[in-house]
Amino acid sequence: MSATQTKPIELYFWPTPNGFKISMFLEEAGVPYDVKFVNIGKGDQFKPEFLEISPNNKMPAIVDPEGPGGQPISVFESGAILLYLGRKFGKFYPTEERKRVEVEEWVMWQMGGFGPMLGQNHHFAIYAPEKLPYAIKRYRDETHRLYGVLNKRLEGREFICGDYSIADMASLGWARGWERQGMDLVEFPNVKRWMDGLMARPAVQKAFELKAPETMNLAEDKDAQKMLFNQRAR
Repeated sequence: MSATQTKPIELYFWPTPNGFKISMFLEEAGVPYDVKFVNIGKGDQFKPEFLEISPNNKMPAIVDPEGPGGQPISVFESGAILLYLGRKFGKFYPTEERKRVEVEEWVMWQMGGFGPMLGQNHHFAIYAPEKLPYAIKRYRDETHRLYGVLNKRLEGREFICGDYSIADMASLGWARGWERQGMDLVEFPNVKRWMDGLMARPAVQKAFELKAPETMNLAEDKDAQKMLFNQRAR
């Protein structure tokens, strides 16, 4: 069911692969939105007002002032946000059940693998204070395997599920980090073609133009690393 939006959606955001998923959808769908920056290196994600929206203290999150029944609704977790927006606006998320299941499979594939595993690759290869060869190889190998899965899926397809969908939006931001993940796109030509095609879209370019109001060099900022990597239950 498609809908219109008169009041901007509030996007709680920091420029990360997960954050860009949502700016991509909103730009592609032409939905008005206001960006609320959540500086994850300074601990904004632990503020009580943000935890009311995202109890897992992670961004992105949204508040839709025109949710079901016209009442506000908050949504956290990037995959859940994409599914919500796709249903609400009737875009990039098919209504026919077989096609919908296919898109959901690939969104979940990204959420469960092509995101967490690439993130662990980043962590052990770039940020970990102790370079552990086993951990680096473990996650680099798994990253390579996942790129292979995506490359095979894209053989003969312009987009992951045939038509442009939230499945593509879910994976693009992570795939853009292929160099820092130690990947060579010569091995994955279908991924390169797919990524180049998406990055040529004006709405995607605009989505990735969102910049943080303050810089953060996570590789050197030890306080930010502690904020992101050394949290326990509070």
